[in-house]
Amino acid sequence: MAKEIRSLNADFDLNDPSLYLNRELSWLEFNKRVLCQAADREKPLLEHVKFLAIAGSNMDEFFMKRIGGFKQLVAANVQKLTVDGRTPQQQIDECFAVIREDLDEKEQVIADIFTELKKVGIEILAYDELSAQEAEELRDHFYDNIFPLITPQSVGPAHPFPFISNLSLNLLVTLRYPGEKESSLARVKVPVGAGVNRFQQVGNGDRFVLLEEVLENNLDLLFPGMEILSCELFRVTRNANTSKEEEHADDLMAMIESTLRHRKFAPIVRLQVKPEIAPLSRGRLAADLGLDEEQDVFAAAGMLGLCDLWELYRLECPELKIAPHHPIDHPLLTKERNIFHTIRDHRAILLQHPYESFASSVGRFLYEAATDPKVRGIKMILYRTAPDSEIIKFLIRAAQNGKQVAVVVELKASFDEQVNIKLASRMEEAGIHVTYGVVGLKTHAKVILVLRQDFKGLRRYVHIGTGNYHPVTARLYSDLGIFLYDKEIGRDATELFNYLTTGFTPKRSYTQLLPAPKILKKALLDKINREIGRHSAETPALIRFKMNALEDVDIVKALYRASQAGVKVELLVRDSCRIRPGIPGLSENIRVVSIVGRFLEHARVFYFQNGGDEEFLIGSADAMKRNLEHRVETLVPIPNEGMREQLREFLDLQLNDQVSAWELQSDGRYRLVNPQVRKGEDGCQEKLIKLAEKRRHEVQRLRKRKSRQAGEPGRLPDYSERSENLEV
Repeated sequence: MAKEIRSLNADFDLNDPSLYLNRELSWLEFNKRVLCQAADREKPLLEHVKFLAIAGSNMDEFFMKRIGGFKQLVAANVQKLTVDGRTPQQQIDECFAVIREDLDEKEQVIADIFTELKKVGIEILAYDELSAQEAEELRDHFYDNIFPLITPQSVGPAHPFPFISNLSLNLLVTLRYPGEKESSLARVKVPVGAGVNRFQQVGNGDRFVLLEEVLENNLDLLFPGMEILSCELFRVTRNANTSKEEEHADDLMAMIESTLRHRKFAPIVRLQVKPEIAPLSRGRLAADLGLDEEQDVFAAAGMLGLCDLWELYRLECPELKIAPHHPIDHPLLTKERNIFHTIRDHRAILLQHPYESFASSVGRFLYEAATDPKVRGIKMILYRTAPDSEIIKFLIRAAQNGKQVAVVVELKASFDEQVNIKLASRMEEAGIHVTYGVVGLKTHAKVILVLRQDFKGLRRYVHIGTGNYHPVTARLYSDLGIFLYDKEIGRDATELFNYLTTGFTPKRSYTQLLPAPKILKKALLDKINREIGRHSAETPALIRFKMNALEDVDIVKALYRASQAGVKVELLVRDSCRIRPGIPGLSENIRVVSIVGRFLEHARVFYFQNGGDEEFLIGSADAMKRNLEHRVETLVPIPNEGMREQLREFLDLQLNDQVSAWELQSDGRYRLVNPQVRKGEDGCQEKLIKLAEKRRHEVQRLRKRKSRQAGEPGRLPDYSERSENLEV
C-alpha cells in the first residue's frame, strides 16, 4: 500500500501553491453565500434584511481583522508567501478586487429589498419625500432628542482633522459665511447608538428616514446663519489587530485593557463614501485619514453601515419572519430528577443545540451544581458569554454557597475583551478563582468539570461542547455538546484544568481527550494515515469532517493523500477552505459542502470509519493552524453506538441537503447543490428540528409503556446507552 501511495503522489507536488485556495478569497466566497440568502425570494422579507445585516457586519470584521493584519505585515515589509503563493500585498489587492467586483450585486440586493419592503408598508424614505408637516415634526423631534448629542468640529489650520471612531458615520460639511468667498470644513458625527436609532420613524407607521439625512437637512440648527455648500457622508473602519506580546506582560488584564485603548486609535484601513462625493473632498479625506485614495476608498450608492439593518429586523412583523424556533428540553433530562443522577445513570448524553435547549441542559447543569449541597467544586473554561449571562450568576452563587469555583477566562476573545474583563473582575470579587489560561495561547476549549460527593465518594461530571457558553448564541448557532460520567474523561479534564491554571507543561497524560496544541494535530494526522492504511476495495475507507474552516496545510496535504489512496473524504466546511476538490488524480474523492441556513453552523465533528470500528469526535477545534498549534482546544470521543448513530444521521442530513447546501468547485467557487428548490421543502436544519421532536415523543412513549408494564424494565432508545468506561 505504501508503494502505491508514493506512486500516486509522484504526479503531484503537494507544495505546489496552485493546489491550495487562498483563505481570504475563500472567506469572501462564504460572505457571498450569506448575501445570497438576502436575495432568496423563498424567505420571508425581514429574513432578507437579517442576512444583509449579517453580510455587512461580516465584512466590517473582515476589514478590521484580516485586512488590518495584512496592512501591518506590509508596513513591516514582510514578504513571506502563503502556501497558495501570495504576499500580504497581493492578498490585499486580490481581496479588494473581489470586493469591488461584488459591490454592484450588493447594491442591487439592497435596492431590491427596500423596494419589496415598501410593498408591505415598510418605507425607507428620502428626506425630500416627506410632506411639509412630516418634515416639521421630524425636525422638532430631532431638535429635542438628538441635536443636544451632536458636537460639530471645525477643520482647518487651527483645528486639525478630528479623531474618527471605528465604524462611525460622519458628515463632512463644507460651509461659508454669507457673502464670503472662502469656505470652511466641519465634521459632524452621526450619533447612532446611545438610544438614537439609525432609522428615524416618520409618523406612527413603519415609515423611516435615515438619521444622516435628518441631520443633513437640519444643519442650519448646527450652523445658524452659515451657507451650506455641500454635505458628504463617510464611514471609517479601523484595524483591530493591536495585540501586544503577552509573554512580557506583568499583568495580563492590564495589557489587554491597554490593547483596547490602542485599538480605539488604531490606523484606519477602509474609508466608505458615496459615489457622488466631490473629488476634492474624497482626496482630502483619504489624505487626512492616512489612506491610499485609489486602494482604500470604497464608494457605495446604497446604505453605508449595513449592520444597522438589525433595527428593521426587530420590527414587530411576525408575518415577515420565519416563525421563531423554540428548542425542546432534552428528553432524558427530566425536571423531576436531579441532573447528576440522570447523567450518572446514562453515563453519556449527547446534546444538539439549538434543537435541544441550552438553558434546560447546560444552564441547568450549572444551576444545580451551584445549589446542590453535595457539589464540592466547579471548574469551567469561559471563552464568550453574554454580559448579563445566567452562567455568571450561577458561578457566583456557587461560590457564595461555599463551593470551590475556578474559571479560566479568555481575555483575548476577539471583540469580547472588554466584556470578559468586566466578567472576570465581577467573579473575582465574588471569591471565584479566576485565571487567564496559558501565556502565548488562546484558550478556546469548552469544558465544565463538576466535582460531586456521591454515595461512593467524590465523582467527576463533565460537559464538553463545540460552542461557547453563551445563552443567546446557543439559540442561533448549531452546536453539539455532551455530558459525561466517565472516570478516564474526568481524570483527563482534571489534568487539562491543572495545566490551564498553572501553565506548567510537564508531560501530561490523557487517555481519552485530545487536547491542542500538544496532542490533537498529531492525532488527527495519525488517524487520517490509519484510514489510508486500512482502505481497500473490499473495505473502502471514509473520512468525514465538519468544521467552520479548513486552513491547516498539513491536514489538507493528508486529506489529498487520502483521496489519492482512494479514501472517500466528505467535508462540511462553513466558510474558509484551502482544499481544491475534484482534481483528477489528486482530489476526485473529496467533496466539500457548505451549509448556510437560519442557524449558523458551528459544530465540529471528526469521523473516521476505522475499518468498521467507527470513531466520532466532537469538540472546539477547527482544522486551522491557529487552532491546532496556538490554542488550547480539545476533542472528545463519542462513547456509544446510539450517540454515534445520532451523529451519523446528523452528518448524512447535511451532506444530502437539497435546500441550504453549496458545493465547492475546484476553481474555488461554490454552486448551489439544488438551485430548483421547491417551496416548502425542508433543509437539513428544519429536518433536525423535527428529528429532535421525534426523539422526544419516542422517549415519552417508552416512559408511558414502562409505567403501564409494572414490574417490567423499560428500555430507552439506543442513544441513551451507557459507555463501557464507567465511573466506579
